[in-house]
Amino acid sequence: MRRERRRFNRDNMDFQRVLYIAGGILSLAVIAFVAVFILYGSGEQEQTQIARFNTSIVDDYISSTTEETSSQMGKTVNEVQEGSVNDIENEVINETKDTTSSTEEGGTKYAINTSKVEGNKLEEENQVKEEETKDPEFKMPVEGDILREYAKDNLVYSATLDEWITHNGLDIAAEKTTVVKASAEGTVKSIKNDPRYGLTVVIEHTNGFSSVYSNLLTAEFVEEGETVEQGQTIATVGNTATFEIADESHLHFEILKDNESVDPELYIK
Repeated sequence: MRRERRRFNRDNMDFQRVLYIAGGILSLAVIAFVAVFILYGSGEQEQTQIARFNTSIVDDYISSTTEETSSQMGKTVNEVQEGSVNDIENEVINETKDTTSSTEEGGTKYAINTSKVEGNKLEEENQVKEEETKDPEFKMPVEGDILREYAKDNLVYSATLDEWITHNGLDIAAEKTTVVKASAEGTVKSIKNDPRYGLTVVIEHTNGFSSVYSNLLTAEFVEEGETVEQGQTIATVGNTATFEIADESHLHFEILKDNESVDPELYIK
């Protein structure tokens, strides 16, 4: 009997333990369910509030855009085109025209200043002409042998000075009173008595060239400022050059480029 009671008591204790464990598990499940329900419900409220906030922003944007669009739609096509044309005309007037305004009968009159445009065109034309202008072609001013050649970078003997000197031109043999002709077309710059080379005529040509005729007898055939043609008579040969008075009768002839002497034989055709 005692053994049976003990066994019965043990079974009852095991059953009670199972009930306690099951009850604990059931309690934890209920608590977990309640917690999840509470959290889910608060999350839905927050999402609902956010959705409402976003909806209000979208509604405000749509209403403002609709107002702007309706105001633009209120304008006619002609008004829009006229506004664009007026803007373009104002830009053209302000940026490309130098205008002067005067009030006449309550209106404004615009006048285009074309002097600057014409001046620029003239400058461009002059530049083109200068670029297209060729160097003058020179010819011998008298016919004769070369007594003394051009010698700027070396020395030649001068019988008059009895020493070796430089020589910036050509001495061309010619009898006194021989006619001297313009070597090229140009304008008479000066007629003067040079202390070294006697009576001298200087003619200016294009592109910075000039020609010099010295040791002359007379230059009464031309005047300063006169335009002469190539081959036109300008003077006669003399013997007035003090630095070359001991030499044979001749014409002292020089060519200058930008006021610097050059070898005449390089330019004489």
